[in-house]
Amino acid sequence: MFLFNGKPLSPDSAFTDPTTGIQYPANWLRLASTAERVAIGITEEPDPAPYDQRFYWGPELPKDHEQLVEQWVAQTRTTANTLLAPTDWQVIREADNGRPMDISTKADRQAIRTASSGKIALINQTTTTAELAAYITSDYSNWNSVPEPSLVDGMVFFSNSSSTSFGNSSTSSGF
Repeated sequence: MFLFNGKPLSPDSAFTDPTTGIQYPANWLRLASTAERVAIGITEEPDPAPYDQRFYWGPELPKDHEQLVEQWVAQTRTTANTLLAPTDWQVIREADNGRPMDISTKADRQAIRTASSGKIALINQTTTTAELAAYITSDYSNWNSVPEPSLVDGMVFFSNSSSTSFGNSSTSSGF
């Protein structure tokens, strides 16, 4: 990062030296040598350290840990509910008319609930924002038990809850 009179200077912007009034074109910083930049008072400093804005207000300035825990627990529950939603109709059908849900679907749903509970427990175990950030950025996104779109009772189900029927309608309705 270039600094001119203590202020950041963009490499591709024209600028004027306030003491001499000399105007410099937009490409001057890229074409000028280090000696030419130093001669007019331009210094180069390293860019500030990057930080994850989900967890920090700035470098070494963490957000409130308790609020972040609440946010990530809520996000985990929302994600689990979103993953469960495409098969909710099967739960309702089983309760309504007794037609049993496929065992693999039950196992997939339980795996999602188990993964969600485990993630929430790990989030709640963190004591600092740095610990929470380390968990979220490394292991959190692993939802191994997410079911793929599958063929159930003659229907293909997709993640957006839409479906397409195939074959005999009397065998695929199930209602």
